[in-house]
Amino acid sequence: MISVVEGLASQDERMKIRGELGLGPKINSKDAHLMKMNGNVPCPTHTPPRSPANSSESGVDSLSSSNIPFTTNRASDLLMAVSLGAEENKTKITELANSSMEELIRMAFQGEPLWQRQFNSDIEILNEAEYIREFRAFDASLREIMKMIEVGDPQSFSNLDGNYDFTQRRNVLHQQDDQSDVLQTEASREIGFVNVNAASIVECLMDMNQWSLAFSKIVSRATLLGILSVGPVARNYDATLQVMRAEFHMPTPLVPVRECQFARYCKRLGFKTWGVVDVSLENLFPYPLVKFQRRPSGCLIQEMPNGHSKVTWVEHVEVDYSLVYRVFQPFVSSGFAFGAKRWIATLIQHYEGIATLMSEQKLSVDGETICQNGKRSLIMLAERMMRKFCEDLSASSNNFWMQFPMSGADDCKMMTKNIGANSGDPITTIAFTHSLWLAAPPIRVFDFLRHEDCRNKWDLLSRELEIQELTHIIKGQNQDNTISIIKTLSDPNHKEIMYLQESYSDPSGYYVVYAPFDLDSMETILNGGKPDDMNVLPSGFVIHPGKSVNDGDHEGANCLLTLSFHIVDDSSSKNTISAQSVDTIFKILRETSYMIQSAVSYDDS
Repeated sequence: MISVVEGLASQDERMKIRGELGLGPKINSKDAHLMKMNGNVPCPTHTPPRSPANSSESGVDSLSSSNIPFTTNRASDLLMAVSLGAEENKTKITELANSSMEELIRMAFQGEPLWQRQFNSDIEILNEAEYIREFRAFDASLREIMKMIEVGDPQSFSNLDGNYDFTQRRNVLHQQDDQSDVLQTEASREIGFVNVNAASIVECLMDMNQWSLAFSKIVSRATLLGILSVGPVARNYDATLQVMRAEFHMPTPLVPVRECQFARYCKRLGFKTWGVVDVSLENLFPYPLVKFQRRPSGCLIQEMPNGHSKVTWVEHVEVDYSLVYRVFQPFVSSGFAFGAKRWIATLIQHYEGIATLMSEQKLSVDGETICQNGKRSLIMLAERMMRKFCEDLSASSNNFWMQFPMSGADDCKMMTKNIGANSGDPITTIAFTHSLWLAAPPIRVFDFLRHEDCRNKWDLLSRELEIQELTHIIKGQNQDNTISIIKTLSDPNHKEIMYLQESYSDPSGYYVVYAPFDLDSMETILNGGKPDDMNVLPSGFVIHPGKSVNDGDHEGANCLLTLSFHIVDDSSSKNTISAQSVDTIFKILRETSYMIQSAVSYDDS
């Protein structure tokens, strides 16, 4: 095979630029023909930008010093870190944080007319005109335009200039300053009850490493750029003010990550009530191009008499939808993909996982009781598998996705990764994914994919084999949220394979994730072995509802299925994917999609 540098050296600069934008290298038809002739597909040749600080598998850049960090992972972080040292900037950020906390409190507690509940639905929609009136300073002209919005009759205002562009002016309501006319507003509010005290939630939100792990299904990367103020004593976060950068993702490379730098401020509001608010800093510091920013967003945490906590979450952002792939446009632009419901559900599931880990719930395999350490190792391995699945599948700047060099594969992506081996030599793996619409309710697809009796109907490695679930653990109150050990029953012609599988649902979709293990590795885990010692190659499915959040009943009769597989490939390397491997993985995506579609898409009548 010919290396990238030798075969396509003239494209290095273009690949570098696209890689820095989080995109795979663009491949045109001529390039595809050349790659077929050379027998390889090029992978990005540069290394993902990483912080010199310690990093975990979840993509967290650990910069926990209370001083301004002297190393960051990109130029904008360095500029921000330097800027934080100026007293004038500290004062501006502090004032912004205080006003944002006041706004969060009002938005969390106010009802109509600021929040309007949709008919026959529990979905709340922000009244943007009311928000402008409540929280934004505006001139007389904007006041008149707000009246027009309320009555819906532009003709009733004769004092406006007849040449006035009403549409353009109204778009200003969805922007801050004049940065771009493509930013649109998303706003949502959700209340949830978490089975843990308020202090624990506050610590989780204010400790960057804990926050990144708890929300790894949403947060791709996080960096602490500086701490401007701290609480009075250790682990008391009252009046703590931090500056951070983070990437927020969906489990697909077809939706760009949402990246911003923001201040996070924590304040004790009462005896058992806390507030934690985020707000973007784009209005305080110059940015060349803004694709996403957070208006005051966050949560109020009220500790209840039973030790639980009531969390009121407000998510309020401005975002550019133009780079979202077409099949995800309705789902993302509705506000459903990154809304408050998803944040609350992720927080609840995080603490349900901790409760399951610490519980005395018994686990047995083939009639033999597994020790508590074995059960905990299994749960921790499943958590690591799920975290890596979401990390690998996202459009994070850590991932360099490439287009398949063939027609009919517009929404198919692939990339190479290197993982450590026990021998010390790295192993080259390929991750690849595809998204498609299915004419079936999401719950039907979820039940089909997670049930062991159906596995041989879609898994190419398990066709015509008997599948058995050896055991499972239920996480939380939802009986569908389970961790399972599945085994393919051996015969003379097939090697026995064990699968660790986790299936769960949240308001944004359904997940079925699994990873193969040999018998010795699974036995080691069940005897209390360390999960971090295991190489994990997660594959699986994400099922998003076909209807948007604004439809009320978001289940519907259709769904958007994303398939993701991760395999070892001896014929490829870090910088090249062989033509044979490209053909093989495309065939896996195509045949698996067809089998699932045939099995679940039928007429209910």
